[in-house]
Amino acid sequence: MIHKYFNIFRIALIERMTYRSDFILTSGLRLLPMVTTILLWSAVYKGSSHTQLGGFSLPEMIAYLLLTHISRMFSSMPGLAAGIAVDVRDGTLKKYLLQPLNMLGYLIVYRVAHKIAYIVTSFIPYAILFFLCRKYFISFPDMTTLCAYMVSLLLAFVVGFYFEACIGMIAFWLLEVTSLLYIVNTLNYFISGQMFPLDLLPGLGRKILKVLPFQYMAYFPAAVFLGKVQGNALWQGLLTEAAWAIILGVLAHVLFRMGLRRYSAYGG
Repeated sequence: MIHKYFNIFRIALIERMTYRSDFILTSGLRLLPMVTTILLWSAVYKGSSHTQLGGFSLPEMIAYLLLTHISRMFSSMPGLAAGIAVDVRDGTLKKYLLQPLNMLGYLIVYRVAHKIAYIVTSFIPYAILFFLCRKYFISFPDMTTLCAYMVSLLLAFVVGFYFEACIGMIAFWLLEVTSLLYIVNTLNYFISGQMFPLDLLPGLGRKILKVLPFQYMAYFPAAVFLGKVQGNALWQGLLTEAAWAIILGVLAHVLFRMGLRRYSAYGG
């Protein structure tokens, strides 16, 4: 069993590294919007005449937005939900049913390989970016906070994977989910804290979003690194993140089993 998934991991890693130059160039170009982000928030702080917004100073805000790129590096799953939907609609899902292979197990191993390839190939562009923006990082977290940050990133991967998988499973009940995926991805960009810290939102909206799993895909890991979440709140946050990872994982498997009862395997 382990050998089977190791081979899947190895093949996926080789596949991802085939077009290294294109992959590195694409990763580098994704960093260019940060220039606009820095100019935008500098203008916002200057125009507001406040030194802090939502508990974030300008350097902390820029550092936060840089760190959300790292959070999304782990939690984003481009094409996962759409891929599951296509497999269901076209009937190619039966390849997982005819072989001794669990679909979700295969997909998570496949994504782990892709994430490792992405992190390795984008390390230098991100290292350069963070070096150029080092003045925005006022202090470096202690070892305990750093370890909590790494755990939050790993859990962000699990939360992001199973959330996308659950969205993809909707294809068992809806023929076309493209519009739904677009809406979900657009909302996720906002409510996960990738656009700005959730602390800038009004009290009730902030409290609601911090109960939901979306914050763990961008906001929470960045806030941990910056020391915005400490003490009991830090450990409670990690436990809640782990709980959401389990809940979404169970939900994804339940939806898959329920969906198979409706699946007719036409096409493919």
